[in-house]
Amino acid sequence: MKKNLLLPIVAVLAVIVIFLLSNSLYVVNYNDHVIIKQFDRIIGTSSAPGLYFKLPFVQSTQAVYAGSRIYDIPASDVITKDKKSMIADDYVIWKVTDPARYYQTLGAMSARAEERIDAAVYNATKNTISSMNQDDVIAARGIELTNMITGASNSDITSYGIEIILAEIKALDLPDDNKEAVYERMISERKNIAASYTAKGNAEAQKIRNDTDRQVAVKIADAQKESERIRAEGEAEYMKILSDAYNDPEKADFYNFTRSLDALETSMQGNKTLILDKDSEMAKILYGQY
Repeated sequence: MKKNLLLPIVAVLAVIVIFLLSNSLYVVNYNDHVIIKQFDRIIGTSSAPGLYFKLPFVQSTQAVYAGSRIYDIPASDVITKDKKSMIADDYVIWKVTDPARYYQTLGAMSARAEERIDAAVYNATKNTISSMNQDDVIAARGIELTNMITGASNSDITSYGIEIILAEIKALDLPDDNKEAVYERMISERKNIAASYTAKGNAEAQKIRNDTDRQVAVKIADAQKESERIRAEGEAEYMKILSDAYNDPEKADFYNFTRSLDALETSMQGNKTLILDKDSEMAKILYGQY
């Protein structure tokens, strides 16, 4: 009889122990924060994966995802500093960094978090673009504009225990009603810039050509001057050599003889009649007096 009563008691005790253990243990999974509450008041958080104990019935837990999340923000109109309308389409990568504050301010609800993120990123995008001219906005597209918007967004959102890792404009476009006019204006401005660069380039090229022509003229003048000097020196040396060569009577007679032969050869070309004085050098050659 006693054995029959003991078995149900053991079974009841086992159920109670299991029930107590199930309410005393909690698990923190990878990429999760766990908030520990006691009578709905936060008394701590756990982030390291593992098995933990809590007071049964008195304490409760709530898991909050700690990994990165992506939120696509609806496109919105923004106005640049020079009063040009543009359409910005952003997306956001965010995560929970302070689970206790996230729970206290937003009830750990991702929908409410996205509402705050939407407002923060819209304000950051609007304020950033409104401080720049349209051309500067277009030139800053990419990492520069992304860093500016991300930094401005975090200044408004950290009080909710959230960090915006990246707030990037995935599309930045113009309204359909003025897109064509803006494109034409941009094309015209680029053509003006190109014409300015071309004019500057032509002016610089002409300057280089003028400088080159001047240097060439100077070099040619110097070369001509040098050639005249060398020619004069050569002629002087030639005359000196001739003077030295015919400096005695015999050489002088030979020189006169060769010059006379050259003159005779020149004068006898063609059908000509040559009248000579009998005492001339040519007559002496013809008469064999040399």
